[in-house]
Amino acid sequence: MRSAWNAVIAEGVGTFLFLFVALGAAITAEASDAGLIRVALATGLALVVLIPTLAPVSGAHFNPAVTFGVWLVGNIDGRRALAYVLAQSMGAILAATALLPVFATTSGLARPTLGPGIDSLTGVGVEAVLTGVLFVAVVGTAIDSRAPKLGALLIGLAVAAGILMGGPLTAAAMNPARWLGPAIVTGDLSDASVWILGPLLGAGVVALVYRYLLLPVADVSRTPGDPTGDGGAG
Repeated sequence: MRSAWNAVIAEGVGTFLFLFVALGAAITAEASDAGLIRVALATGLALVVLIPTLAPVSGAHFNPAVTFGVWLVGNIDGRRALAYVLAQSMGAILAATALLPVFATTSGLARPTLGPGIDSLTGVGVEAVLTGVLFVAVVGTAIDSRAPKLGALLIGLAVAAGILMGGPLTAAAMNPARWLGPAIVTGDLSDASVWILGPLLGAGVVALVYRYLLLPVADVSRTPGDPTGDGGAG
């Protein structure tokens, strides 16, 4: 018999696996264009693998901003959304903690930081727009029944594109959990608004636009949000 906890556990495990790969790639990447491409590929490909694997269980959000957007669209109730966010946060913290013995250093653990000349307000804007692009891919491929069923691939590509553009500016987290894990483990919570407010704002705006302007005939009962369905997000 399916338990409601299965989906919550899947979100925690999925976020752990995703961020273990994403953070590990960022820690070992050199500060160059080649290093940025490596991080983008590792992060995007991790989603391509994990989304279709865990989407039937939880919808495969792995990102509090995605869960927030899915809640605004109306695909998930508030209680489940909160449980997802808590599981994602725990998965992120465990991923950062697990990387400590692997690399034998704290050295920031790839915690997102602002690039040269980028202030907090600009950083919020960059993260909001990049997350908006990500959530367009999520809602357009995993929620809207009119779209082609290429969710995992297109979501992974959206994340990779965001990293290639915004990596030097804000690390292109597009995911509050991506910031939270290393921030908690290293004890550095500076500029938290950039990686919390930015992604939530971007996903929220896109979610409201889709719900009230672009989805009048779409089936908003599809996943993510209903783990009994066949879609997914990341």
